[in-house]
Amino acid sequence: MAQRKRLRVAVVGAGAIAERHRAAYRALRDDVELVAAADVDEARAVAFCAATEHAKPYRDLETLLAEQEPDLVSVCTPPGLHVEQTKMALERGAWVWCEKPPCRSLAEYDEVVAAERDGGPYVSFVYQQRSGAAAAHFRNLLAMGKLGRPLVAHCQTTWYRDAGYYAVPWRGRWATEGGGPAMGHGIHQMDLLLHLLAGDGKQAGEWAEVQAMSARLVHDVETEDVSTALVRFESGALATVVNSVLSPDEVSRIRIDCELATVELTHLYGYVAENWRYTLAPHNAQVETAPVRDFGSSHTAALKPVLDAYRARRRPPCGGADGRRVLEFVAALYKAAFTGQRVRRGEIRPGDAFYRSMAGVDAA
Repeated sequence: MAQRKRLRVAVVGAGAIAERHRAAYRALRDDVELVAAADVDEARAVAFCAATEHAKPYRDLETLLAEQEPDLVSVCTPPGLHVEQTKMALERGAWVWCEKPPCRSLAEYDEVVAAERDGGPYVSFVYQQRSGAAAAHFRNLLAMGKLGRPLVAHCQTTWYRDAGYYAVPWRGRWATEGGGPAMGHGIHQMDLLLHLLAGDGKQAGEWAEVQAMSARLVHDVETEDVSTALVRFESGALATVVNSVLSPDEVSRIRIDCELATVELTHLYGYVAENWRYTLAPHNAQVETAPVRDFGSSHTAALKPVLDAYRARRRPPCGGADGRRVLEFVAALYKAAFTGQRVRRGEIRPGDAFYRSMAGVDAA
């Protein structure tokens, strides 16, 4: 059997997160070939490419796209650049795998999706916490009714970032980062929670409404450094959400109390099956709580379905309406916190101040 052609991939933004992308491409090197990287800091682009087989460094994405014609581009730049660079890649026919947060607002997200074409190119956003085998196993158990209905959930991203972290000029500003820990940190766990509970039948469905508070308690920044939220799902299930960068004892945690089991995930930046704990109700029949084949959440695990979608010319996961779900939730959290109102899913539309900015103002 003839070996299928490897996809030509490139990276824009050669900072720390780009190393995760490079590792994912290396792990899947039978499917992809990393051909180039671009960064405004030429030395950084050169150093990044030096650790690859033969990737060529560039100072700008436009030249890279013209000369290399990649099939897929990883966007690893600050959020304020995501829309421009993603649209540029799409216009050149390249698919995009973009880091979180996807962009700074729902308006920007819709602008990006409008630049896609049927059959591709498409955009997929890096919500790698969905990608572990244990998350899929939980969703399967829930769908089969083996855990009963979800009733109560807790979603916690309590991390610690010092003043040095915010010394980077684009961080902590609405116009360049788009938000605080709800956008830049907790978005991963919130996406995972919504992904675990979304669905018909035995699942909780989509989130329906949110009430929230936010505060700036420590850091000298524009955005919040802590937020809390109360959430109701379509099924009636309730959840609490906490996002913080003030917490020396760092943890990422999701707990879901179902009728027949309590399921807890405790980790920091990634998990394997042993990070999940199932406590079955006394009257519940024994269920297999571990996936048959375990693999952890990672960029590599998240990349594979994107490549599969490219080969099939279909929309990848974590894009389109699927990728928008958590961004709309974040916008609702901010609107609820700033206005004191209860915000319902679907109400933030063009004309709403929070459609164009998470701060509810024109942050351009």
